[in-house]
Amino acid sequence: MSPHVLPERPLPGHAVCLDLRTDAGADDLDAAVRAALDAPQPGGERRFLVLDEADRLVAHQLLYERLSSYGPAHIVCLAVGARGERNLSRSLTLRPPAAGVLWLFDTVEDGVPGEAVLRPLVDVLSAPEVFDAVLRALGEVVHGVAVPAVRVLEHDLTEEARARAWRQAVEGLTGQDVPAGAASAEQVPGALGLLLDDGVPRSLAGHRWLPPQGRAGARLAACDEAVGDAVEDHQRIRGAAGLLTGAGRTVDLPGDIERVTEELARFRTAVADAFGAAGGSRLTAEHRGVLRDRGIELPEMPREISRAGIVPALRDHTHGLIGQGLPLRSVAARLAALSARTAPVGSAARLARLDVICGPERLRRLGGRYPFTAGGSRPVALAVTGVLALLAGLWPVLGWVLGPAVGVLAAGLAHLMLRRRPNRSPDGRIDGGGATGAAPRLFGGVAGGLVGAGAGQFLGPPTWLGAVTLTVSLAAVVLLALRDWTRAVDDWWERADPEEARRILREIEALVVTTAVHDWLFAEVRHHCSAGAGAVARLLRGLAETADARGRAYERGRAYERGPSYAPTEHEETPEETPSTGADGVTSSWSWEDWTDGAEEDVWSDMDEDPAPVRSSAPPAPSAPPTPSSPSAPGAPGPDGPVPADGPSALPAPAWLERRYGDGGPLLVDTLVGDLVAGTLVILDRCWAGIERDPGAVASAVHEQRVAELLDETRLRLERDVAASPPPRYDGLRDPGGLSALADRADRPDAARLTGVAADPVALLVLSDDDPGRTVTLCGPEHLRLLSHDPHAARHVRFVPEAMRSGAAGDDLWRGTTEDVVWTGAGRHAGILRLVPLRADVVHTVRAEEAGEP
Repeated sequence: MSPHVLPERPLPGHAVCLDLRTDAGADDLDAAVRAALDAPQPGGERRFLVLDEADRLVAHQLLYERLSSYGPAHIVCLAVGARGERNLSRSLTLRPPAAGVLWLFDTVEDGVPGEAVLRPLVDVLSAPEVFDAVLRALGEVVHGVAVPAVRVLEHDLTEEARARAWRQAVEGLTGQDVPAGAASAEQVPGALGLLLDDGVPRSLAGHRWLPPQGRAGARLAACDEAVGDAVEDHQRIRGAAGLLTGAGRTVDLPGDIERVTEELARFRTAVADAFGAAGGSRLTAEHRGVLRDRGIELPEMPREISRAGIVPALRDHTHGLIGQGLPLRSVAARLAALSARTAPVGSAARLARLDVICGPERLRRLGGRYPFTAGGSRPVALAVTGVLALLAGLWPVLGWVLGPAVGVLAAGLAHLMLRRRPNRSPDGRIDGGGATGAAPRLFGGVAGGLVGAGAGQFLGPPTWLGAVTLTVSLAAVVLLALRDWTRAVDDWWERADPEEARRILREIEALVVTTAVHDWLFAEVRHHCSAGAGAVARLLRGLAETADARGRAYERGRAYERGPSYAPTEHEETPEETPSTGADGVTSSWSWEDWTDGAEEDVWSDMDEDPAPVRSSAPPAPSAPPTPSSPSAPGAPGPDGPVPADGPSALPAPAWLERRYGDGGPLLVDTLVGDLVAGTLVILDRCWAGIERDPGAVASAVHEQRVAELLDETRLRLERDVAASPPPRYDGLRDPGGLSALADRADRPDAARLTGVAADPVALLVLSDDDPGRTVTLCGPEHLRLLSHDPHAARHVRFVPEAMRSGAAGDDLWRGTTEDVVWTGAGRHAGILRLVPLRADVVHTVRAEEAGEP
């Protein structure tokens, strides 16, 4: 059996092909029939395309009967006859309507082997739509036997374009290694966003985390009370009552601040003790008891988040990232960042943040002793007091006493400020020191009073004027003293800032809430999220590595097939190079923008013209996908020999086959990437249940094997019909709502946008008049007399891949004339099969056969 005739990997739904043209023993033929019977065929429709020798149809009667042993089967037999044969004998099994025979003769062209004729025919006839149409047409001709006359157009890619598109598609799926980056709550679903910020779920907003009867709550209340006492005492001492009454003697602001500092330190110690005691990464009943003993009461798990909702959220997040077009390695990097961000580290790690909020340095600053300064600038105080004393001394005669007395009053009030300064305890235990400027006021007041008395004696102002100036001076001295006292007290309060303790309390309390929610309550959920995200990230990296290796294996197989002397073109990579790195280690990435100037116009400018047909100068075919026994390097022989070519392009084209090669359309790479992404999502859909159960037990090897199968299937469709056919539909999605749109690849681009070759010549050929001269009859001139000459007896099967229908220049070309056109779902061939019946005396039906040789 020739591997160049039968497809090694038939597409799903196509007819099962088997070759009975062999001189081997019966055991080999039986094995071929058993393998054909075991091949899966969907929908209960069993189609078999059999290649056989024309003179052995009767001898193989039992084999044909076995093909129908599992139920009704449809059989189309390609009977290859020798040039000297003039009649055909067939068994009852090969009669219509369940079977039919196409009789053709070996090597009808010089220099073209029979394989070059048979392989394209097998590709065309194995399509289920063409198979059914041919079988129906054979049922309408005499004896159900006909000689085919064929004209076929084949649209394909050049070898370089195919390799380039495949390399770009694999790179588009896998991507490059990128830094992990940082995960943010805005980029993930809501269930995961709760784990990424420091917020508290709404259902826990009113919970008392530090109950007053607990140890930490009592410390918090005591510290808050001490701050309140200090604020109240500051309000009592800052006005006239604090300076002129006994309130200033009873208030102990330094003691209040000292108590604030001590209570704050105790509260911090209680919180630090709780953080250290319950520092595990998972919350247990024992941890709850330890925290309750230390005054922290934990609620039950909030309804906004649960362990069961983490994996579905991870699934939606992963599918969303892949759906956005991110390659696998980029998605893996983001999931790795999410895993690192959500990994539980325990409450002990919060001690560093607690030290930042309320460390020893901050406590020392809060309990520091700050000097009390009042009176403002000393020269200004001297001048102002001197002026006021001068005004008081203008009273004639009495001014000699009243003027200096004003200075003494100002100095006495300054000294009283010093005695009742707020940074000094009543018992003198705590004293921050201070200065109020009493001496400058005394000197300025005495000097100004004497000067004013002299002026009053000389000028002799009236008595009422002296009384007025004295009143103004006394009032100004008292008011200025009260102003200086209030300003100085407030200034000292701002520098001491005991109210900072209240802000520290709020920060520590917020830290306790954050720790309780994210390090204790969410510990199990965070652990599950981190493990799940890490498992998916590792799985995606493994899938990317497998895809890269599988993609490179095709290049190695092709290089080995071409021989050790093969030198890659400038657009191809050497077998040792990765798809993204050249020989010099520099990353290279091809895109449509990389075409040279005018390259795109060159491809599309001749869409309305017929490309020149290519026959014997066809480029070599792409290699079959590597198997475990495939060579690992160019020139290294495998146990089964060279990798065979899959496709007819490696053989010379017969006269009836026109090959048209394109450089790839603008949607080829995107379509391949979309197919690979959709298949990867289907693979991931099968792994979420395992991640839910145990993220660490995900069987990466199983999923990597599925990725390898996905690449094989995609590569097969790339080789068979340039990915014009959709991938197999998968109906077993566990998340059909979220994946159905991404996994549905039924909508395909037209063939022109995939191959870069216009489909108009296909329409012109298929829709032409029934001219026998346009087809090539697969027989020699000596066999023409065996054919029926009735022009109405022949049957025509026009077939066109569905992707070529929209690729023609406008739908009007097909409208109204497509009733008899068979639209195939896959394949790169389009054309006409003209089934010419034989004369009635040429075909003989054998009704009974007792041949001992099957």
